Amino acid sequence: MGTIVCAKCLKVIDYFDHNKVTKIYSNHCDCCYNKSKEKNPSA
Repeated sequence: MGTIVCAKCLKVIDYFDHNKVTKIYSNHCDCCYNKSKEKNPSA
């Protein structure tokens, strides 16, 4: 399938691990998603 790169931290994400990718955050990895939730609980 290949890989994509996190739009926020440029971490490489396997397409196979798409549970780590959320469409809401436009290809951000799970770490960035969690950081965003910490900074912005309402998001």
